[in-house]
Amino acid sequence: MQAEIKGTTMPVLEVTLQPGEQVVSTHGELSWMTPNIQMSQHMGTGGGSGGHGGLMQGLKRVMGGGGLFLTHYEATQGPGMVTFAAKLPGHILPTDIAPGQAFFVHRHGWLCGTPGITPSIGLQQTFRGGMWGGDGFILQKLEGQGRAWIELSGELVHYTLAPGQTLMVHPGHVGMFEGSVQFTMTRVPGIANMAFGADGFQLVALTGPGQIWLQSMPLPVLAHSLQPYLARQDAPQTAEAGAIGGIIGNIMRGQ
Repeated sequence: MQAEIKGTTMPVLEVTLQPGEQVVSTHGELSWMTPNIQMSQHMGTGGGSGGHGGLMQGLKRVMGGGGLFLTHYEATQGPGMVTFAAKLPGHILPTDIAPGQAFFVHRHGWLCGTPGITPSIGLQQTFRGGMWGGDGFILQKLEGQGRAWIELSGELVHYTLAPGQTLMVHPGHVGMFEGSVQFTMTRVPGIANMAFGADGFQLVALTGPGQIWLQSMPLPVLAHSLQPYLARQDAPQTAEAGAIGGIIGNIMRGQ
């Protein structure tokens, strides 16, 4: 298996597979592939005792807003290629995971991985309203053995926290951190905020030891920033919203 990240602002991950080799992702991540790539869906990643996942891991993914099944891409009848493109300007970060090691990534962060990577729900914190809607703040947990590719939006900032060192981070800017890093949700008292609705202003306390990767342009924050410029169903489009705003608004409303 060979993987190459192409592009700069909107990177693309191109994975070349030899016959019998596989790469695994959640449903809907595929961008393009060669005709000899065979797709199948399973509850687990199928990478040995540490990577099968099975029904329980699938149910954990569903609880976190994900799907019950994972999509497997396997090369048949010669080498094949499968490609995954970033959804926002940012970075695709290859991450090697060893047995007994874990990484927590933001809900849309896991792009794909080798068989043996086990994705599950790591944290779900519900906020009443605001930019998070009914789903709240969700972290995926990646375990097992193999390589995962993580999508982080905007600029990428990396810190190595010493034991006991803490950084207070807006939830949307949490991209990924090692399992050795402790995390807690902290409500800032006395501060109301549109982003979190009735739950006030929330921060994530990340405490070392371990590495953390923060993203400068998370999807919920971007969507919340664009909201004043998008067309509304109960009002005509203004010059500021324009045609582009109307299109983006329809996409975000699922139309």
